[in-house]
Order: sequence, then C-alpha cells, then structure tokens
Amino acid sequence: MKAWKKAWALLEDISAGTFFSAGIALIFYGVLMRYVFNSPKAWVEEVSSYLVIWGALLGISVALRNDHHIQIDMLYDKLPASAKRWVDLFANFVGILFSVFYAYYGYLLVAKRYTSGMVSMDVGIPMWIVYLILPISGILFLLRFIERFVHHVKGKGDVHADRSAF
Repeated sequence: MKAWKKAWALLEDISAGTFFSAGIALIFYGVLMRYVFNSPKAWVEEVSSYLVIWGALLGISVALRNDHHIQIDMLYDKLPASAKRWVDLFANFVGILFSVFYAYYGYLLVAKRYTSGMVSMDVGIPMWIVYLILPISGILFLLRFIERFVHHVKGKGDVHADRSAF
C-alpha cells in the first residue's frame, strides 16, 4: 500500500509541477517575444493561462496531501483533543461533499462543452479539454478528503504525522 501511495504522490507532484512550470515558461516566452523581439504571439496568453490553471488545480490535491491548505486555526488550537477530532471529521466530511459536487458539476460542464463543440478563441482548443481539469481535480480532492476522513475516524490524529509514507 505504501508503494501505491508513493506512486500516487509522485504522479500528483509531477503533473502539477509540469503544468505549472510549462505555464510559467510560456509566460516568460511570451514576454520575451513581445518586449525583446517585438513579435507578440497571441496564442501564448491563452495556452499559458490554461496550463497554470491546470497546475494550480492539481496542486490543491498536493496541498491537501501535505496539509498545506488554507486554514484558520486560532480557535482550533485552543480546543481540547476530542473537540479537534470532531472538527476534523466535520471539515473533512464537508470537503467530501464539496468534492462530489465539484466533480459532478465539472463533469456536466465537460459533457456540455463536448456536445456543443465549443473551441477557444485564439488557438481553437476544444473547451471540453480545457474544462476536463474540473472533474479530474474534483476526484483527486475527493480521494484526499476521504483519506483524511478515514485517518481521523481511526483516531490517528494528524494525517501526516508519519511523513515516511509520502
């Protein structure tokens, strides 16, 4: 099981990093072409935006895995351990519900764009491909929230106390 978790984590890291880095590199290329060579490329802004968005949405799953997501913990830190456990269970349950709706409505959006044949303005990329990140990232969020929920149900406390699994 640990090998599967390591492979999954590696795939998340590589995919999020690749998309995000490619988007940033494309932005650099666009700036270079526009201001140094005075030859702007219209497609660069569109494609780089899509790549950065894909990288960021895949990166949210990585943030959940590493417990680096945004959280407000002033009150949480003052709670007793038993109350923290219930807050964690509730928060992860809400995360599971959100992920289900997010993935489902993302899928509906992809299906609608697929049947409409809508394409992007400059490059002509089918928009269903662009929106495909919504159900994909929703499923990744769902898996991470389920992992966290199960961990808290078992009463193991911090999901990432044992960092050697990742």
